[in-house]
Amino acid sequence: MTPNELAAACAASMWDDDRASQALGMTIDRVAPGEAIISMVVTEAMVNGHGTCHGGYIFTLADSAFAFACNTYNQNTVGQQAAITYIAPAFAGEKLTADAREVSRRGRGGIYDVTVTNPAGETIAIFRGHSRTVKGTHLPETK
Repeated sequence: MTPNELAAACAASMWDDDRASQALGMTIDRVAPGEAIISMVVTEAMVNGHGTCHGGYIFTLADSAFAFACNTYNQNTVGQQAAITYIAPAFAGEKLTADAREVSRRGRGGIYDVTVTNPAGETIAIFRGHSRTVKGTHLPETK
């Protein structure tokens, strides 16, 4: 299995049980070793009292992209810490895209940056997640 095939198989395995991302209408647009692009359309139910997308939904989109990016090596990996900086508002009807990229992966720890953009390509938020590899795999180990 090539690294890209492994990443895709891990993503498919995770997606089957990811009811949160599915319920929010997210789609996996691309996955590769240490990378994932996930998108989501902002619905009216995601809009806050300011008429913009609630930051929690933007964080959730970025966090999902982070999760799929750091789980591309067939090792169960969880988020250890994450932070987000909101740069611009998002609005109902906009399709947001979260592009997660691996910055560092050493031992059991990893660092991933996620850029969330709107349909015009403008940056909405920047997220940094720290991952930790734990016991287990997504796919059966083969010899």
